Amino acid sequence: MMKDAMGGYRGTEREISRMIMDQPGNAEAWFNRANARSCTGKWDGAVDDYTTALKTGLRFREMIVAYGNRGMARAQLGDMVGAIEDFSVIINLRPNNTRLFRAAFRSRAEMKERRGDRAGAAEDRRMAEQVVSETVTQQ
Repeated sequence: MMKDAMGGYRGTEREISRMIMDQPGNAEAWFNRANARSCTGKWDGAVDDYTTALKTGLRFREMIVAYGNRGMARAQLGDMVGAIEDFSVIINLRPNNTRLFRAAFRSRAEMKERRGDRAGAAEDRRMAEQVVSETVTQQ
């Protein structure tokens, strides 16, 4: 298993599962296994692992990424309501990273569009563009 540039452990699902057995309270291990499962299309397992990682306690940045990744995994499973909830959490937390903040609005807009909420989708797209224009104005 190797550490990545952000200091997180990466490895195969099997390697990370062994770490989880040894350290069930290791939120980063749950997060990393969720990412590994997501990369291989194991959406149910990824959602479960992201949920456990979030309950166990991640740092703020990883928490934001976990909500976003879980939202995308839920979308893959057809759970648009769950995906919208995850993207809404990110929006409510207002991360300083404008790309993540904007991506949450855009992703939520896509989920709303899939559910037939065109007005809600349009509002989220407008908010995504507002995030961009506020960032440009501040620079």
